[in-house]
Amino acid sequence: MERQTTPPTDDPLGGGREPPPPPRPPRGPGLDPTALFVLLDGLRRVVPGELQGQLTNLIREFLLTLRSLIDWYLERLDRPRREPRVEDIPID
Repeated sequence: MERQTTPPTDDPLGGGREPPPPPRPPRGPGLDPTALFVLLDGLRRVVPGELQGQLTNLIREFLLTLRSLIDWYLERLDRPRREPRVEDIPID
């Protein structure tokens, strides 16, 4: 059986084009908020008209709280580290 050395004509990469970029590496063990935002948006669309305003306000408050937490964390990262207070204890 003979191996083909040129790509077949129906090959999407034939014709000298570059291969597609490699897939993105999986994210670390951190939290991926994408699913949460999709869920919140889906809830907002499914909720009856009488509750949409209340749910929209709830989502707004959640996002403002999340933004406040991010701001607090960034401020904490920007501060210089405090040196631990060390006290010399004489040993007799």
